[in-house]
Amino acid sequence: MIKKRIFALIVLLFGLGLGWAVLRGEQPNAPKFIANHPFRLGLDLSGGTHLLYSADVSKLSASQVDDSMSALRDVIERRINLFGVGEPIVQEQTGSFGSGGDHRLSIELPGITDIGEAIKMIGQTPFLEFRVQSDEPQKISIDKDGNATIDPNGNFVATPLNGKYLKSAQLSFNSSTGEPIVNLNFNDEGAKMFEQITRDNVGKTVAIYLDGQVISAPVVREAISGGQAQISGNFTPEEGRALVGRLNSGALPVPISLISTETIGATLGEQATNAGVKAALIGFLAIALFLIIWYRLPGLIASIALVIYIAITLALYKLIPVTLSSAGIAGFIISIGMAVDANILIFERFKEERKKGRGTRDALSEGFSKAWLSIRDANTASIIISIILFWFGSSLIKGFALTFGLGVIVSLVSAIGITRVFLRALPTMENSKVGKFLFSNGFIK
Repeated sequence: MIKKRIFALIVLLFGLGLGWAVLRGEQPNAPKFIANHPFRLGLDLSGGTHLLYSADVSKLSASQVDDSMSALRDVIERRINLFGVGEPIVQEQTGSFGSGGDHRLSIELPGITDIGEAIKMIGQTPFLEFRVQSDEPQKISIDKDGNATIDPNGNFVATPLNGKYLKSAQLSFNSSTGEPIVNLNFNDEGAKMFEQITRDNVGKTVAIYLDGQVISAPVVREAISGGQAQISGNFTPEEGRALVGRLNSGALPVPISLISTETIGATLGEQATNAGVKAALIGFLAIALFLIIWYRLPGLIASIALVIYIAITLALYKLIPVTLSSAGIAGFIISIGMAVDANILIFERFKEERKKGRGTRDALSEGFSKAWLSIRDANTASIIISIILFWFGSSLIKGFALTFGLGVIVSLVSAIGITRVFLRALPTMENSKVGKFLFSNGFIK
């Protein structure tokens, strides 16, 4: 019995210490290790910017669209990460959106409230493509004053080769003139495309376009193998280094256009955070009050176990880390309900066994044994549902699913492990005066 009570005391002190660390980490001058793991808040709680882009996939075949959109998402995520934005959310959207196109990219940037800065992050990511000289005559347009203008882009047609197949870019200098040169290296698939393009266009011009503008238009003398190309032009070494950085950060596989922006202020995010914390606190106090009134001392023990459960869950949110949104907080609150449900099942089975005349220890052991099957089935179903929601849901649903699923898993530990440890440490009515006093005065029903 003494060992069980010592172990229960260790669990209690661990839970209290973990809870202190979670709260201390959100205060000024917190210890370095704790301060390095703050809560990560989503766009709706911390404030930030939401951008919606339309992707032009009109030049792609149906089989290329999905891969190109996935590549586009990965490239923009990589580009945003270079700016140190915490937990950006970049998500594809498909459907019937009218003239805006059927493929969109939703981008959430927590903590970035300057729309111009946010757009700059995305806009600086270049769209690189190769075009070959057409056999058709150049297009000539005549304005209302009779002035003729030759369209410089009209004599070139697009090829499948674009920035999607770019492996890396490096800056070098011409040994004779000192002119900056940007060397492009393509992956295996891109190298085959480049070799085929140069073989089919010997004696013709192959133009390199960046964001729709010609940056180099060399004449092909022979087929080029190995997947290497050069960009040379009238740019300074600083411009060359900037171009290399932009290309290495990821050239867009398809062109995009901004169609909407939204800014969520920090004040609104703070209000949402406070409302979520307040809802969680009120919910917990109401649950604890019910447990104590209905189950007396076991209810108090269950409430203490819930406090430890909350501390463990919040610590995991910091360490993983989990980006908390308002939907995520809702998932966490519901998981508290799952933990309470498990405790109620245990206590009711315990009371049933006591009514049958079993001793305290036997009733407790039998109560846990009989309650476990129901707890296992209910929590397994909840975990499966959270996995499905996370796998197929939108970013909002993913936040709910992650916090809910993680909370359900921890609640199993709380109900079956922590609550059981505390209950087994209680004095029995059969072997102690304290136990007789507790049972005879209704502290344990």
